[in-house]
Formats: sequence, structure tokens, C-alpha cells
Amino acid sequence: MSGPENPERRALLTKIAGVAMGAGVVAAYGGLGGIALRYLYPAEGREKAWLFVSQLAEFAVGDSLVYMAPDGSRVTVARQSESAGADASVALSTTCPHLGCNVHWEGQNNRFFCPCHNGVFSPDGVGTEGPPADAGQSLAAYPLRVDSGLLFIEVPVERLVGSNMIEVDPDYAPPGLGDDPRLAECTEA
Repeated sequence: MSGPENPERRALLTKIAGVAMGAGVVAAYGGLGGIALRYLYPAEGREKAWLFVSQLAEFAVGDSLVYMAPDGSRVTVARQSESAGADASVALSTTCPHLGCNVHWEGQNNRFFCPCHNGVFSPDGVGTEGPPADAGQSLAAYPLRVDSGLLFIEVPVERLVGSNMIEVDPDYAPPGLGDDPRLAECTEA
């Protein structure tokens, strides 16, 4: 058996335990608060780059293609007029803002359509029918530009964490365009 306990030692240990628990609570809530602030107020925008999509001459009015950005975003690029500028086409997210279903371009109907709940979007991505229209939702838009007859899109280039996607090579040119002098002019800027 041990002798009588030392009351000063007990008081000291109680005080140390209280401070340690208080510090743990402050650290936990402080970390949670820091994460919330980073989510609500990101320090910087996402890194973006202009990437090649297609030759404008080979992209007919009414045609569309699904472009996969390096960050995993899927974008529908649709040619809507004969104009030679970037305004001839539109680039919109393929993800419906209602439930995240895949939206596709219907050239014959001049609209974007979501088959999940018959959501319809105008050619510029504004919800016109179904749940997206009721909620006032639109498809996310991506900027386009045309240089020397080549169509480019500005997309985020950060990779998703843990993704198996390949790195984007800034000197990459699709097969058949590597010797095209127009492409060299566009990438020098």
C-alpha cells in the first residue's frame, strides 16, 4: 500500500489534464474553422489554360463533341452557326445542375437535353423546361476562342486528387496538325 496521496501533485496533474483537453478542443475546432474558411474563401482561382479542340472548318453547324478537360470536367462543345468566330460555338458543362445527370446537345432541336427529368436548356445553357427551369439553373459555360481557324477552350488544368489522368503536354498537337504553321502561331502567345 502506498502512503497518503500528495494533494499538490493531484492538483498539478488535474490542471495539466484540463489544459491538454482544452488545447485539444481548440485545435479541433480551429482546424474545422480553417477548413470552412478555405472552402468559403479560396485563396486563389484554379489554374486554367487554352487547349485545342478542333479545326473550325471540320466542325459543321449542328455538330457537337464532348471534350474531357485535364481536371476531369466534361464539356459539350456545339457549333451553332456558320460564323468564323468563337461566337459560332458554345462550350457548356455536360453535368446537369439539377441532379448531375449527363446533358447532351440535340442539334435537330437546337437545345441541350437532360434525360433524367426531361430538363431542357437553351442553346446558351439557360434552363427552359423541367426542374432546371423551375429552379432557375443554367449549365456552366467555358470560354472559347478561334485563332487561324483553330478552336480553343479555356479549362482548368489542375488534376483531380488520386486521378490516373495523364499530364497535359503544352507542345502537344493532334495527329495531322503537328506541321500546321497556324498551330505554331497560336501556341507562341
